Amino acid sequence: MNQSRANPPVPNDPRLKTIRTISKLMDEQFSIGGFKFGLDPILNLIPVVGDLSAYLMSVGLIITMARYGASGRLVARMVVNATLDALAGTVPVLGWIFDFAYKANTRNVKLLTEHYTEDKHRGSARPVIFAVLIVAGVVLVLLVILAVKLLQWILAWDEKSGGVKFNF
Repeated sequence: MNQSRANPPVPNDPRLKTIRTISKLMDEQFSIGGFKFGLDPILNLIPVVGDLSAYLMSVGLIITMARYGASGRLVARMVVNATLDALAGTVPVLGWIFDFAYKANTRNVKLLTEHYTEDKHRGSARPVIFAVLIVAGVVLVLLVILAVKLLQWILAWDEKSGGVKFNF
């Protein structure tokens, strides 16, 4: 049996240090006037690539949390948080504001802490891991399609405006 399943980590467990560090980096690393933000909204200034990279980081954190004993119910809630953050982040301007406020990774660490300290969010994670991978894959495919459509729109706009012409 996996050691992390036999002895689930407690909130101050060193095995969770990386999860907390990455979550803080993505959501709350910087502060301006008492308002905290991380790399997530900054990355999302780069269309599609920023959303994609932030989502991949969130999914990686969720998989790590599942390895440390997060329940299926908890993992599902975490996937919803990360996916909502990724999808809302694709909307220009409003999505960027949403990224500053929502902080999906911080929410997920809070859920994990409740799981360990208050015995909330119980249930097996094994059946959900497959669903996490499917949802992550679908979102990634949608983001790639969005990137292609955006590139097509930019090229069409550039061609109409008499700009540089590309021959593909």
